[in-house]
Amino acid sequence: MRYDRLGIQFDYPENWTIDSSDIENRKATVTIYSPDGGFWSVSAHATGHPASKLCEAVLSQMREEYQDLDSEPAEETINSHRLTGFDLNFYCLDLTNTAIVRTLETPAATFLLFCQAEDREWECVSKVFAAMTASFIGKLPDSIKS
Repeated sequence: MRYDRLGIQFDYPENWTIDSSDIENRKATVTIYSPDGGFWSVSAHATGHPASKLCEAVLSQMREEYQDLDSEPAEETINSHRLTGFDLNFYCLDLTNTAIVRTLETPAATFLLFCQAEDREWECVSKVFAAMTASFIGKLPDSIKS
């Protein structure tokens, strides 16, 4: 399936559920849920909004919710675009979970990508999350690519 609204485009699995309710309020946030509860989300923020502050805000919110949160700074390059953020591990309902937060700065927007799943699901869905991220970056209009 392909999602394409308000400048956010990406491919996602047919059996996953999409929630774009924030789009209705002109906030460019889209979340896709796997059948087992993992999710991948992308949100667009105004240019000039520092990516590091977005990542720190997510990390702070996660620390408030999950007392035993482990975090490591992370950086990766996808299609020659540098993404920075954190890899997170934590317990939720006595289950271990993994989450990844990444930001991408472009001339037109700063994007925040966040994905999370319980670790038993993570092994399978992490590859889908990576493919969705690559699809999103690959579909950025040439006019906003960094």
